[in-house]
Amino acid sequence: MRKVTITRNYMPNAEGSCLIAFGNTKVICTASVEKKVPPHVDETKSGWLTAEYAMLPRSTNTRNRRDGIGRVNSRGIEIQRLIGRSLRQAVDLTRMPGYTITVDCDVLQADGGTRTASITGGCIAVYDAIQTMLKQKMITENPFKQWIAAISAGIVDGKPIVDLDYANDSRAEVDMNVVMTESGEFVEVQGTGEQGTFSRQQLNKLLTLSHNAINKLINKQQLSVGEKPFPKPMYE
Repeated sequence: MRKVTITRNYMPNAEGSCLIAFGNTKVICTASVEKKVPPHVDETKSGWLTAEYAMLPRSTNTRNRRDGIGRVNSRGIEIQRLIGRSLRQAVDLTRMPGYTITVDCDVLQADGGTRTASITGGCIAVYDAIQTMLKQKMITENPFKQWIAAISAGIVDGKPIVDLDYANDSRAEVDMNVVMTESGEFVEVQGTGEQGTFSRQQLNKLLTLSHNAINKLINKQQLSVGEKPFPKPMYE
């Protein structure tokens, strides 16, 4: 894994925020609270959590065009749906009826793994937003139920590795993203043979490497908010 750094409360106007870096990949994650829910949610029984994702124009080697009217970034839509699905597993929405938490993930610098950094940092922003809601007596019960983190994995030059930077990602034979809970359950596994196929044995190895890496990330999340991490089993 690359070096991971977390800076909480990076955006002071937001209910929760952090700057997270996986090596040279840097993402600002903010969690904003609003007293409303989308039409498909019964505001008397539940709240909601959603996410948005964007890359700044010069977060990459060449300039990306900004999203705007008449321009739909299908990659960004797919990633923000993944972030939202993942982070909803961190929260008991029935304990925050009538409220929506929107997690914005803005990539400052991209060097591979922006979606996994967004999920890992977004969970910290959600945790802090919920603490703000409790302090301001917007809710009476803590809806945060578990930590969620994510990591990329792949096979490069025939070798399984985790946390791919752009150089590795661009030539990976197999590319994967894994999202897990602190109890070791999977939220999502995205795996593709980019330049070939992969075996069941290679898949098992990638999942084991990802599981161990996510355990370390969840320890970092817990330490960043002052929680004492519980020992988590490592796998061979």
